Amino acid sequence: MKPTTMIIAPDGSWMSPDGPEFLARLGDPDPDYDATGFAVRNLGFIKVEMYQHASIEIELHPRNVELPALLAVQQQLQSAPAKLFRIRFLDTEWRSEISSSPEHTISRLSQLCAPVFIPKLSERFSIEPRDLSVLFEEQDNPLRPLAQKWRTSFGRFDPTVISLAVEHQLLSRLMIAGIAPQRSEPIWRFIGDGHKWIGRQYQLYGVGEKVEHMPDKDYGQWATQYYTSVAHAGEPRYDLITGMIQYEDEDGKPRRAHRYERLMLPWKTPSNEVFVTMCSRPAGTDISSTSAGSITEPVSKKSLRSV
Repeated sequence: MKPTTMIIAPDGSWMSPDGPEFLARLGDPDPDYDATGFAVRNLGFIKVEMYQHASIEIELHPRNVELPALLAVQQQLQSAPAKLFRIRFLDTEWRSEISSSPEHTISRLSQLCAPVFIPKLSERFSIEPRDLSVLFEEQDNPLRPLAQKWRTSFGRFDPTVISLAVEHQLLSRLMIAGIAPQRSEPIWRFIGDGHKWIGRQYQLYGVGEKVEHMPDKDYGQWATQYYTSVAHAGEPRYDLITGMIQYEDEDGKPRRAHRYERLMLPWKTPSNEVFVTMCSRPAGTDISSTSAGSITEPVSKKSLRSV
């Protein structure tokens, strides 16, 4: 049985390996070598072979794959009727993995292609990663329902995510950024009304703006790297944050010190855009017992030094 072979460019475009578009991308109109193999190994292309409804084989060099190409192949897997999935990837040598689950294959591709994330150091913000499994064990942690929803839905976003947030009084604490396949910059899709520190005007007009363009520029640039890394890796983050936040509606006043827990979850969408939800709560408190007007409770300078 002869497979149907397609190749995905770094920008997420699908094309035939024998077509003029691929040869133009390759920069060689008449290659006398394995052009597809060269593009996969060196140029970040992904090769996909589909054996009708039986199986799909994906060949890639994870270190070179761009997010748009990864999202394009993952989107295809979500609706594929195949019963068997094989990933062939280049590490120090070619390796192969087989699965009967499209969800597992999608997750494994994210793990393989996740870039090594080294956050930029900041004098204003420090971060202490927490074990996500602890969140599932804390029955009374208000962030737990959202994490459970992400796990049971295999990270697929639908309207019930918002319904769950409303039911558990999380909506005001929620922020959603979208990362489209053709661009890497996270864009605000939703800003809960509990984040009043961000400024009344930005709450109204910030949706559709880049995360890095938040009124507190330092915070926006610092937060952007985490939204982007979560989208690329396809894996959640659960952190304890300590930082100095500038309140936009309090010009001339000093920044306030805050300590809060932050849960970031990546969600797949039908549009191929990745949604990253961020829900926070003051460290060690219940969301429903805090003021909607503050991102977290202020902490003392002594507490800051202890983190």
